[in-house]
Amino acid sequence: MTGPIPLALDAPLPWLAEDWMRLDRAKADGRLAHGLLFSGARGIGKRHLVELLARSMLCGAPTADGLACGRCDDCTLIAAESHPDLLRVGPDPDAKSEEIPVAAIRALVDRGALTPSRAAWKVTLVDPADHLNAAAANALLKTLEEPPGAALIVLVTEQPGRLPATIRSRCRQIRIPTPSTADALVWLSGRIPEETAELRLCLAHGGPLRALEELDNARLEQRRERIAGFLAVARGERDPLVEASAWNGLGPRLCLDWLAGWLVDLVRLAASEHPAQLANPDQREALRALAGRLEPTALHRLLQRVLRARALVETRANPQLLLESLSIEWLRVGAGQAIRRS
Repeated sequence: MTGPIPLALDAPLPWLAEDWMRLDRAKADGRLAHGLLFSGARGIGKRHLVELLARSMLCGAPTADGLACGRCDDCTLIAAESHPDLLRVGPDPDAKSEEIPVAAIRALVDRGALTPSRAAWKVTLVDPADHLNAAAANALLKTLEEPPGAALIVLVTEQPGRLPATIRSRCRQIRIPTPSTADALVWLSGRIPEETAELRLCLAHGGPLRALEELDNARLEQRRERIAGFLAVARGERDPLVEASAWNGLGPRLCLDWLAGWLVDLVRLAASEHPAQLANPDQREALRALAGRLEPTALHRLLQRVLRARALVETRANPQLLLESLSIEWLRVGAGQAIRRS
């Protein structure tokens, strides 16, 4: 897998053009709140939109569309990642925990770091904001309640519900919608192979950037191998511990996301032979054949466990043990202890 593909910063993504215009008008009219909370699904471009806003706030000569010029001294400093008035706050990459600690937030206030040093604004990006620990959230709340006059604090998250209600209430919430399938496919045209575009977009839950960056041919092949292993466990043809190890080797977050999608589709197929939509349309027949003999209650219980595990895996819980437990339970659900009763 390659890393994220850089996006041009001279225009918003097509489906975010109206969101950009609203932000630019608010900035021009002096109506931009000091605290902004951007949320939405992964891969829909909200971070690209936030980056455009941050650069625009600091640019010395923005364009007629409100975008950063890309040429002034401030833009040069931003490109070199050395602008003193653009702060990025996130988890410590060298720490075991993925939390944003209170020290990171206190540093903003204790050093007077929210006062601009050369631009008209000091812009702070907190991402992913739902990783703030309790103490950090409380420290940030105090700043949001009494922000300095020239400070803009932008929070970015896929899971706004994990933020304290007090934080959410102190920010202007900007919910970025998932683009339509048609718009997303138009944008993806020419960027990824046409024959896999619809499947990749579906697997990315409608996020075009996620389809572009995370689901190349190698990843699709890994998914094919893992869903084959998943089905083999249900038939009693593969050791669940071996399969759990393969899941963990790819990364527990990714595999738990896939596992949740497979189970959701099985739930849908157990309820109806022809559900309107599946998260894995290319596996419809294999999943339908399996769904017909599964006990729905046990299937629902396992799905709930997988959804809880997706939250636990972001903590210090042992992911290998989590995945082994889920794989063993899947063997029980799929291979005899949960046959649907007639």
